[in-house]
Amino acid sequence: MLAVEILFWLSLGALLWTHVGYPLAATALARLAPRRRRSGGTTPSVAVIVAAHNEEASIARRIENLLGLDYPREQLEVVVTSDASTDRTEEIAAAHGARVVRNPRGGKVAAQDRAVRETESEIVAFSDANATWAPDALRKLVASFADPEVGYVCGQLRLETANGANKEGVYWRYELAVRDAESRLGSVTGGNGAIYALRRADYVEVDPRFGHDLALPYLMVQHGRRAVYEPEAVAFERPTPTNETEYRRKVRMFEHCWLILLRGRMLRRLGPVYAVEIVSHRVLRYGSGLLHIVLLATSIALVTHGWFYDAVLAAQVALLAAAAVGVGIARYYVLVSWATVVALWNYLRRGVPATWQAAEGTR
Repeated sequence: MLAVEILFWLSLGALLWTHVGYPLAATALARLAPRRRRSGGTTPSVAVIVAAHNEEASIARRIENLLGLDYPREQLEVVVTSDASTDRTEEIAAAHGARVVRNPRGGKVAAQDRAVRETESEIVAFSDANATWAPDALRKLVASFADPEVGYVCGQLRLETANGANKEGVYWRYELAVRDAESRLGSVTGGNGAIYALRRADYVEVDPRFGHDLALPYLMVQHGRRAVYEPEAVAFERPTPTNETEYRRKVRMFEHCWLILLRGRMLRRLGPVYAVEIVSHRVLRYGSGLLHIVLLATSIALVTHGWFYDAVLAAQVALLAAAAVGVGIARYYVLVSWATVVALWNYLRRGVPATWQAAEGTR
């Protein structure tokens, strides 16, 4: 029974740390000892790269938005890198003023790599085909490159409905707060595909199955650079319409995360603070589903062994019941936690593909 108790406390402690303790500690430490970074008003040459596969419905709007940004036109190039689109994406992109790079079907990262090789700008920025940037987003995004230590900058993604109403949930606001604290401590542990940029000299080609959101920040740190968050560089996207749709998107995303965690050597050459960030925010977070399974099993085994074990079991049953009847945050949390388990099973069973389809309802 001692082994069961140890597993109970380890799983409970890990869950409380990754979801509550670490965010509070990171926020407090960032306020006490922030790491400064320079910010300037320079306008370096930028290639904004949009990876696209069959995006004919949204690509014209995307290009028009980028070409209309408050940024010197002679310093800006818009590149649509097509992942073997079979619709009119390439034709429409060229007609609206973008440079088109055609690729065989190989996934988003492979298409991004090819586009970077074929451009010459000082900065390479990236965006999704369904995103919209605020007019000053690019200026805000590149301002941090005035600091020579910065190699990667991600902006703030705001989730909105089709009519422009805010759709940011509790979890996304919480995640952005943690990201801001990590940035002020030194470097973020993850970005988002809607708005981010790198110095060309710091761009790293990764396994096409990895994805940039999780891989690039820790690779920057391993190469002696900072990966920072700029909340004033704002992009907008439509969220997935339901928790169930988000669950399917998360399964796909977590498959790539497990691949990086298990094969990406992400814990090498990290300072102690950033190593704690990676373990706390990424390793333990992606392991949350497994930790919950262990906690539930050990709680059941320890029933009648003390009031605290009974209370923890009751709390877990209440969470599952709330999710089952459709309580929003409870259902979202349970689905996302379960998605980490399904994604690990999928990864172990069949590996991770480099290609995928756009999430339903986000175009």
